[in-house]
Amino acid sequence: MTTKPKWFQTTAIDYPNSRPHIGTAFEKLGADVQARYRRMEGYDVFFLMGNDENTLKVADRAKELGQEPQAYCDDMARQFREVWDALDISYDIFIQTSHERHKECCRKFIQKVYDNGYIYKGSYEGWFCPGCEEFKSDKVHAENAGQCPNHKRPLVRRSEPCYYFKLSAFQDRLLAHLKENPDFVQPESRRNEMIGFIEAEGLQDLNISRAGEQWGIKLPFDPEFTIYVWFDALLTYITGIGFGDDEATFRKHWPCDTHFIGKDITRFHTHIWPAMLWAAGEEAPKRVFSHGFVYRRDEKTGEKVKESKTLGNVTDPMDLITKFSAEGFRYYFMRECPFPSDGDFSFGRFAEVYDTDLANTLGNLNSRLITIPLKSLNGVLSGSANRKPDAVTPEFDAAKLVAEVRTRVEACEYNQALQAIMTQLLYPTNKYIGDKEPWKVVKTDANAASLILHNVVESLRIASILLKPFIPRSAEAIYKSFNFAKPWDEVTYADAAELSAQPDDLRVTAELVDGKVKPLFPRIA
Repeated sequence: MTTKPKWFQTTAIDYPNSRPHIGTAFEKLGADVQARYRRMEGYDVFFLMGNDENTLKVADRAKELGQEPQAYCDDMARQFREVWDALDISYDIFIQTSHERHKECCRKFIQKVYDNGYIYKGSYEGWFCPGCEEFKSDKVHAENAGQCPNHKRPLVRRSEPCYYFKLSAFQDRLLAHLKENPDFVQPESRRNEMIGFIEAEGLQDLNISRAGEQWGIKLPFDPEFTIYVWFDALLTYITGIGFGDDEATFRKHWPCDTHFIGKDITRFHTHIWPAMLWAAGEEAPKRVFSHGFVYRRDEKTGEKVKESKTLGNVTDPMDLITKFSAEGFRYYFMRECPFPSDGDFSFGRFAEVYDTDLANTLGNLNSRLITIPLKSLNGVLSGSANRKPDAVTPEFDAAKLVAEVRTRVEACEYNQALQAIMTQLLYPTNKYIGDKEPWKVVKTDANAASLILHNVVESLRIASILLKPFIPRSAEAIYKSFNFAKPWDEVTYADAAELSAQPDDLRVTAELVDGKVKPLFPRIA
């Protein structure tokens, strides 16, 4: 019996002080593409998401609304999951940090770190950002005119007794780990930033507690204090897979194969998180993938503004999903926004990409492939038994395309993977069917028309497999439009690596509405 290789991945744990926006969704989509691809390739995937609820901003928001914090958090978790489910994010578990199991497992972890000698009591005074829920250095305060560089709000001078985590004790080990493990932080530019930060500024011991707060997790060794949000939130990645109460499951999944996080929280995940794990005697994660931001571009001025709850300029994903489709949403952000880098969103560009790539290319091809056989060939593409289809262009190489897409997906270069699928396969296939005009040929030579369509069907079969991680519902609908031998749930990228002969009874099996094919992507304009 062959054991599947394991693949454990997480996304950042979100603050539920308001609903998710398209920048938040961008991260979840990028992670979902990876999870779906890994499942296709035979991995035993476990995909963790959740909400970071033990924060002052959440308690304050609940108070503003006249709600108890727990009731507020539970309702926001419902709203977040509503959006993720609408986008078909294939997570396996959704963690709420306010729930008792997470709290108890956190207390076990921090007690272990305390017992190992890496936590001590002291006092702290510094410039605090309520938005980040972290202290900023005097240098950051001076360079930004007293404001937080992320939230553009005044920093507050704050002094309090606290417990420290001995982050400085791990400086040399962290620096060596970053230099010796190039895959640990991706993309490469972020790893260089993390190395440069340690070399330039060093690592200071970290305040990990708050005094006098009622909302949050109490320190097991001093209940007068609650655990600082990052020391709590980061632990979601291990409490969600059994740390503290299910040793077998935890050991099965840990270390994490990839943490997907935004570039603004890279330091927490590559400096603090590994040190926390080492302090408890655990391994560091294998990879932290730090993606860029989504900027909304003004239709008139062209000005770009980062999507941010704090800045109050967010776009609700449900607005786009309702107006267009979840599949259109998934495609746009993976096609137009380079996952390792920053990307732009505007309604005009969304409509342009949707119509060009989805409605006029992919949707048009699928519609023609079903409509012509139904109208003129009794739904059957006969005359091609055991015949290997012709490529739609002489230079097309299925194996080469699959290799490129696989490499791009594994590197999280999703926009380049989609670019390759469109330019090497779908655009040429759309031109091919337009040049060959099978809807005309079928009137005089049914067999010739069938062979033309058979070549196009094979292009769509390959495309549907490659697109499965990106637009899963549409890819499935395309694949199931014909009676291909291999079940959809079993296809892998290897099945797309060559032009394959199909049975002589290759026929339309698409689900029809009133005898007609339902458009996959109705045009916007």
